Amino acid sequence: MTWTNAFRALDALGVGDKMRSHHLQVQGVRVMSPTTGEVVRELDLRVQGKLGPHEARCVQRNVLLQALEEELPTGTIRYSSRIVSIDDDDEDGGDGKTLHLADGSTLRAKVLIGCDGINSVVAKWLGLAKVLDSGRRATRGHARYPDGHGFQPKFMQFSGNGFRAGLVPCGDMDVYWFLTWSPSIPAGKEEDVDESPAEMKEFVLAKLRSIKAPAEVLEAVERSEMNDVLVAPLRYRPPLSLLFGSISKGNVCVAGDALHPTTPDLAQGACIALEDAVVLARCLGDAIVGRERETVEAALRRYAGIRRWRSAQVIGASYMVGLVQQSEHAVVRFARDRLLSGVLAKGLLMMPDYDCGTL
Repeated sequence: MTWTNAFRALDALGVGDKMRSHHLQVQGVRVMSPTTGEVVRELDLRVQGKLGPHEARCVQRNVLLQALEEELPTGTIRYSSRIVSIDDDDEDGGDGKTLHLADGSTLRAKVLIGCDGINSVVAKWLGLAKVLDSGRRATRGHARYPDGHGFQPKFMQFSGNGFRAGLVPCGDMDVYWFLTWSPSIPAGKEEDVDESPAEMKEFVLAKLRSIKAPAEVLEAVERSEMNDVLVAPLRYRPPLSLLFGSISKGNVCVAGDALHPTTPDLAQGACIALEDAVVLARCLGDAIVGRERETVEAALRRYAGIRRWRSAQVIGASYMVGLVQQSEHAVVRFARDRLLSGVLAKGLLMMPDYDCGTL
């Protein structure tokens, strides 16, 4: 899901309206009963926030990446360039960096912004704390309906015993679904499920049937292409470590998952990465105008200071929401299903009520 805060960032980057034209606005959240499959809570996602009206859309990543790429001069992006190590560039007075890539080539950089994901080499170079395994896993898929899917523009959310699932339409012909769970099947069998798309699909269907998910939800999973079904452990960086860790050092910093890998329970991972982009571009813009190396270093420190608390806040909140929504403890499940479902649903609107500013 791409939330209000992300669309503010996309507007600042000049591609917000392009994304709106390709994706339906999600109008609400439906929290489904884990025992009957019926709707027990509804939340309107078009309400007014502290900073303006909310909006949420299920933006397809390939569409977003293409839109962002089109804003850049041809040839700006070099794909398949995985960093394996970083050295100081002595020819640049030690301020620049030499990047050694997996294909054996090297790149020289005066400013290094690590956006190299959850296993970031740049984050390791900075000395940031290692990511932790949440003990949960996730799978997701995409279903296409050439003649239209018929789903209402609402996010359907399900919670079961040790798992959580959801489904949301992206456009008139595309639907996205996900499942997160705490592994409990015997060791040795779990790997087989992970490695077999067909068995993973059946695993998802069995979970959804156990909570009486509607037939149309089951159909969306069934019609997903096998190679669309992905499985990954849910990992996160300890939020407190970001309050004191080195997000920047000299002319080097990190952004996106390299900075704040988080569990997906608030659907904020990509959203706050877009916030990073706007804040970082604004800070670096000031440095470029100044034409001073010290200004670049100071700009990256300023960026790090702005993103430090925000990143820790989102990681911590997302982890706690996931813990409650997926708990197998009887008392927690009772409170969640009978008392807290509305509170948790409204919690989805707290993190998006944020403005990263303009360029």
